[in-house]
Amino acid sequence: MEHPVPGGLWGEKEEEEQERVLVSKHMWRPCPTARRRLRVCLEWVKQQLFHVGEDWYFLFILGVLMATISFMMDHLVSRVYAAHRWLYQEVGDIGVLKYLSWTLYPTALATFSSGFSQSITPHSAGSGIPELKTILMGVVLEDYLAIQNFGARVVGLTCTLMCGSSLFLGKVGPYVHLSAVAAAYLGKMRTSVTREYENKFKQREMLVAAQAVGVATVFGAPVSGVLFSIEVMSPHFAVRDYWRGFFAATCGAFMFRLLAVLSSEQETIVALFKVDLTIGFPFDLLETFFFVILGVLCGLVACAYLFCQRWAMVAVKRNWLTAKLLATESVLGVHPSVCLHPLTMKEYLTSLFDNHTWGGRAPNASWAAEPGGLWQEWDHPSATIFGTLAFFLLMKFWMLILATTVPLPAGYFMPIFIYGAAIGRLLGEGVALLFPRGLHPQGPLRPIIPAGYALAGAAAFSGSVTHAVSTALLVCEATGHLGHLLPTVLAVLVANAIVQKHQPSFYDGGIIVKNLPYLPPIRSRHTASYRVVVEEFMQRQVVALAKGDGFQEVLGALDASSDAEYPVVESAESPTLVGTVSRAQLVTFLQSHEHPQAPPGEKVAPAGTLGDDCAIEPVMLQFSPWTSLHQAYHLCQLLKLQRVFVTRCGDLVGAVGWAELRKGIEELANPKG
Repeated sequence: MEHPVPGGLWGEKEEEEQERVLVSKHMWRPCPTARRRLRVCLEWVKQQLFHVGEDWYFLFILGVLMATISFMMDHLVSRVYAAHRWLYQEVGDIGVLKYLSWTLYPTALATFSSGFSQSITPHSAGSGIPELKTILMGVVLEDYLAIQNFGARVVGLTCTLMCGSSLFLGKVGPYVHLSAVAAAYLGKMRTSVTREYENKFKQREMLVAAQAVGVATVFGAPVSGVLFSIEVMSPHFAVRDYWRGFFAATCGAFMFRLLAVLSSEQETIVALFKVDLTIGFPFDLLETFFFVILGVLCGLVACAYLFCQRWAMVAVKRNWLTAKLLATESVLGVHPSVCLHPLTMKEYLTSLFDNHTWGGRAPNASWAAEPGGLWQEWDHPSATIFGTLAFFLLMKFWMLILATTVPLPAGYFMPIFIYGAAIGRLLGEGVALLFPRGLHPQGPLRPIIPAGYALAGAAAFSGSVTHAVSTALLVCEATGHLGHLLPTVLAVLVANAIVQKHQPSFYDGGIIVKNLPYLPPIRSRHTASYRVVVEEFMQRQVVALAKGDGFQEVLGALDASSDAEYPVVESAESPTLVGTVSRAQLVTFLQSHEHPQAPPGEKVAPAGTLGDDCAIEPVMLQFSPWTSLHQAYHLCQLLKLQRVFVTRCGDLVGAVGWAELRKGIEELANPKG
């Protein structure tokens, strides 16, 4: 007779309990076969979609997303600005109420913009392009691309744009920053979807595309947006990133203009600042002389503007009184008080690109008597058109400089774009007044077109301030007019030749003032500048570690230097460079090994050497002491390197970082004397 096993009954009960648990867990998941087939289908679709490359989809999402946000922002700004105008008209003829309604409204918006953005993150103020340019050079600024910057920038920039012409600020720079933040976040999503490791090269590729999207979705100009972003952001551009920028910028620009059609603002996809310059004879050949004069004039004014703007930013940082007055909201009430024209940025450009000649207007002309013409904002009974334009240029010069010192999320490209258009319009009106029948009075009537000079002035001044030539194409794409392309390019080249010789660009000046890591350009073209070698300016005292070093040597190296990586040599007697080790790995090495003088009870692990317990990375590039300054400069820029070690016959003899390169450029290649 067999006796039952004592544990048998309990075993049956446990199996029944497990079945009950499994049934209860899967009770809410019906149709397991259908779900399994659907999962297989989704996996197949995912494989097919990403078979052609996942970059296409994320670049498309980036372009559409930023275009949608840009359009919604512009739509909201136009509604609020229309409400501001309505309020100004409804208060009646009481001077005090009209003044308060015009000044308090933008002052409150600007104050809220500054306070809100600064309370969330200090990186939301200003243009944002200098910091992004530094990131693309290889410098790590992780907080700048944090997702909280996106919300702070969107709200702050919207409130800034709602102020209208009172503050005279744009959105190009902050919108490039917004695109970069969105690209960084989409890059993280891409990593999680594709289940790949986070690649820094992929992150940089997304940022390169983002900068083109930021410009293209503001002007609706994909081609010039890509070229402008390349000129401003990247001293060395990889051709493999070219299609990414064009694809994302085209998607963004197309979506931006498509939304205008869907919202009934436009009947079809047209240029953002459409001008009526359908003329058969755009300019006379002799007019190229005046376009050259326009380029010289824009170059000289740009030099004065860049010098004064950089001086003002330095004064704000160094002087406590000016810092208190200018870098706070107390200055925000100055701009609305001296606002010259109640126009938006788009209305400014539309009026300056007007196809008629203002100086020779007839009182009974049909276009002059047209109600609501924007040109009438420049017509004052006590001054001529020339006086109004000259007064506008004089006042906006210091207002533009003052606006750059205010801690607001704002762009500065559109204001200088309009300022250049005003310079060109003034010169064009003067030429039209001197030659009413054109430069050939005996021939057929071929009048001067001042709007063409306004187009060239906008491109020349903005291009010289930013050290870009693609603004000539940008103004043509934004207006849809190509008749003045060649004289516009000529004016841009002349203005750039003047400014690049004497002043850094607007964004490089911001990098200098903010003390961001940067490399100044090598301006000297003398043969002696090519003879400067690394040995003359390299860092000779370098903290190095040997493969056989232990706890005490590693601790001493970390205390002696705060470098991000340390060179590793074969031994103290044989200083042959074998690789580098990061500071984070050295800290981990110290945490996992015992201190030589620690009590026995606190021992973590037996003593080990650096070569046995740390992963030594091979050195990608080494300099020779006889490497020229020009070679070191361009290699560091091309490969985005922050520090390169110098070896002689394989032995470590020094290091060259950005500080040493900057010293060599300023003292040896670009001597002040």
